Amino acid sequence: MSKTSIDSEAVRSLAALLADTNLSEIEYESAGLRIRVARTLVAAVPAAVAAPAAPAAAAQPAAQPAASAENHPGAVKSPMVGVAYLSPEPGAPRFANVGDSVAEGQTVMLIDAMKTFNPIRAPKSGKLTQMLVTDGQPVEFGEPLLIIE
Repeated sequence: MSKTSIDSEAVRSLAALLADTNLSEIEYESAGLRIRVARTLVAAVPAAVAAPAAPAAAAQPAAQPAASAENHPGAVKSPMVGVAYLSPEPGAPRFANVGDSVAEGQTVMLIDAMKTFNPIRAPKSGKLTQMLVTDGQPVEFGEPLLIIE
């Protein structure tokens, strides 16, 4: 497949459509060219983080947190499909760990979607009580990522 130049006008039009319709992402395909534009809705979409298994987390069955987290009032769900990263770069300290207090708007993880690292911010202040994903784990739209209480 030959390289195609980016149609910046089409990208701008799709971005404007996202803003007008309050969608989080949109994808358009024509003549074999696919354009996907996504954004993070901080106020409307919860944030996410994951960390190494702490002794308290290790005591809980792995399936139970995911099942109960789906309907938990403090559940922070993924706003997009991508790969979760818990630190800004390999070897750097994590954005947040279980037991940490987080402030509303604080970056708690990144989600890599199509080579774009999207900051996921805490939707409210509170204590990070559960992390439901691990570093480098693929995540789906709406998947619970962490619990803030």
